[in-house]
Amino acid sequence: MCDAQHVTSEHATPAGTGAAPDLETLSKAVANQRAEMDRLLDRAATSAVLERAKGAVMALTGCSADEAREALAQRAKTRGHSLLEECWTTLGGLGPPLPAADDPHLAEAAAAPAGTVPPAAPASDDVSAALTRLAKALVRVGSPQDLARCLLEHLAPDVGADAVLLYSKLSSGALELAGHAGIDAILAAQWRQVPPLAGMAAPDTLRSGEPRWLEDFERDSQRYLLIGDPPGRWRSRAWLPVPEGAGGGTAEFCLGVLRRRAGPFSPAARDHLRAVARLCAGPLRTYGVRREAATAADAETVQRVLDTLPVAAMLLTPLRGASGEVRDLRIDAATGQAAGLAGRGGETLAGRRFLECFPALAGEPLWPACLNALATGEPYEGEPFAHQGVVAGAAELSMYSVRVVPLGGGLMLTWVRHDSSDRQEQRLADLQRLGNLGWANWNLVTHEAGWSTQVFAIFGRDPVRGPVRLGDLPALAQPEDRPEVDRAVEGLLHHGRPCDVPFRSRTPLGVRHVRFVAEAATDAGGTPVAVHGFVQDLTARRRVELALVESERAMLTQHDVLRAERTLAARLQHALLPLPEEPVRLSGLRVEVAYLPAQAGVHVGGDWFSAIELPDGDALLVVGDVAGHSVDAVATMAQLRFAAKGMVITGSSLTGALTRLNTLLLHSRDAHGTASMVLGRYERRRHRLVWAQAGHPPPLLVRDGTARYLDRPRGVLLGASAAPAYEEYACVLRPGDRLILYTDGLVERPPENIDLGLERLARAAAAPRADTGSLGRILTALLEGRERRDDVCVLDIRVPHPDDEDPDG
Repeated sequence: MCDAQHVTSEHATPAGTGAAPDLETLSKAVANQRAEMDRLLDRAATSAVLERAKGAVMALTGCSADEAREALAQRAKTRGHSLLEECWTTLGGLGPPLPAADDPHLAEAAAAPAGTVPPAAPASDDVSAALTRLAKALVRVGSPQDLARCLLEHLAPDVGADAVLLYSKLSSGALELAGHAGIDAILAAQWRQVPPLAGMAAPDTLRSGEPRWLEDFERDSQRYLLIGDPPGRWRSRAWLPVPEGAGGGTAEFCLGVLRRRAGPFSPAARDHLRAVARLCAGPLRTYGVRREAATAADAETVQRVLDTLPVAAMLLTPLRGASGEVRDLRIDAATGQAAGLAGRGGETLAGRRFLECFPALAGEPLWPACLNALATGEPYEGEPFAHQGVVAGAAELSMYSVRVVPLGGGLMLTWVRHDSSDRQEQRLADLQRLGNLGWANWNLVTHEAGWSTQVFAIFGRDPVRGPVRLGDLPALAQPEDRPEVDRAVEGLLHHGRPCDVPFRSRTPLGVRHVRFVAEAATDAGGTPVAVHGFVQDLTARRRVELALVESERAMLTQHDVLRAERTLAARLQHALLPLPEEPVRLSGLRVEVAYLPAQAGVHVGGDWFSAIELPDGDALLVVGDVAGHSVDAVATMAQLRFAAKGMVITGSSLTGALTRLNTLLLHSRDAHGTASMVLGRYERRRHRLVWAQAGHPPPLLVRDGTARYLDRPRGVLLGASAAPAYEEYACVLRPGDRLILYTDGLVERPPENIDLGLERLARAAAAPRADTGSLGRILTALLEGRERRDDVCVLDIRVPHPDDEDPDG
């Protein structure tokens, strides 16, 4: 019992001075009072634990309260425990009856272990002090979750624990997570239940009654399915059974300690954890951890309740796989109507699996809904669906609605069958919803009117206000459409003429396009007495029609723009890159030119050529390719073409021209633009071609029926480097030689390697009769049958035989 104690404090300020209280002194006084209050609460809680332990010993031995306290104290002394530790151990593992206080063997009995728990080895002073601190902390813990947090707080500095899990054993043999600390909510939900399967450390620990020390992660991961996502987050683990009471029964609780660091638990740490497991038995027994909800008695009670219900219903329990996922549901109880739905007549469903009885539902929305209800706790109510079941002993296809409600750790599933009138009403509702239309009736004699729900939705009218009279229907139309609706309603009311009139109506959701179709019912004299019809919302259709009209207009406009762009492109191409209609003679050479634009987009790109005769009688032969197909690429192409001609004409060497062109491109408007080029000068007197290149495919030389590519001198793309290096190579041309300069559009076929295209060009140029024909043979062989995504520019240069030379050349 707690001793009475008076708590006093002195005045912070002498009486009668009139000075203000010292705040620091007041704060200290409040802190002292709070500390004293916490101490008293701890003493009260400790006293409660002591009294419960004394009561347990008194019930077992029949001794007095003083004798029970003495027995507990003697047992604690013998084992090297604190009195509070011994109280928790006694509550957790109530052992055989203690002898009476006056029994001469009291000391020996007091030293005996409780139940089947072996006597603890003498603990070190550090471990003993740690257990004493833990025992004191347990008096303020009120739930398994609080217990897990308390254990982690004490085991983290003592044994390096990073997470603590407490599992309780269910009647099915599975384990349920009772408390956890150091793991997040997602991982806790995934491992809320652990099935009683081999290869799981926690169930294996409870089956054997011995701790499992998982200290080699690589080896343990091969033997066990380890908790964690990823499991390698914790490199070492310990699973210990929490000892059960007298009788030697299987332990019902399991303690898991997870560490991020690798390596074995020291002998002192192992002894410490065993003692902690024994100490946890008392609080766990005191809290009373929840067992499995659906026991056999519970299932029988639920079955009796379900037997009284006029609907199909089932109580389901999840069956989880090794990693915690729900693989199926066990039917614990079911009504007879549910058995009929499964096609089993009067056969009971209890104990069977849900997907075994309803295999077709595995791919239906109901199964994911069950999983979601288990995960979130949210109920589910599905749309009506068709299902064939046994009704009155015969198979019948009927419409059902299903509802799933979480119940404890399982689900309650109920089915409602719709009769023929329900199905007819459901079909009518589906028709109105899918067609976005609703019916409307007006009795012209009684002035009663009726609208379906969909009509109120179309007009955005509150059903509480009721339908409008037929004569007031034109008021719902936009002012521009109101006269037409007036005439239609007038024809119905006075002449009985049917109508089909579209109009626009302003609703809270905006202007809607509505179609009103109605006919009149007349009496024997032909006077209209009732009007029946429907209202349909055509807003979506009208929007599509308007969008199609707008798209057609945009397409026509775009067509005109593209036609104008093509015309402009053709003019621009002719201005910037005039193509000769016939082969030309330059410095004794016969030069044929081909330029084929890409087949997509505006037909002007960055490919270009130059073939001119220089003032000294030599010929300048150039083929280039600017990256891209934009207007900027065209501008860069023109700039490089004219600049290259000007530089060579004014005496610049080929490498000097390339260097200056590179500088020009680096300082152009498009600082990131690049271009490739072959620049050649044919020296007529020496019959020699001197050429240089900047990142361009090499020229192809055809001589005596054999095609080969010239060796490339060094040279990088224009615009790719601020300090490029270019070289010149020379090649003597003989009469009859053919030299082909080209851009990569002639040989590239993405995604294949360009080497394949170069091989095709060489074969086509060396083919029989290819040398005697025009350039068209080669272009047909390489380009026919495929879409050109890039421009193609080719110079076909021939060195005529002396007999073929133009005397004026």
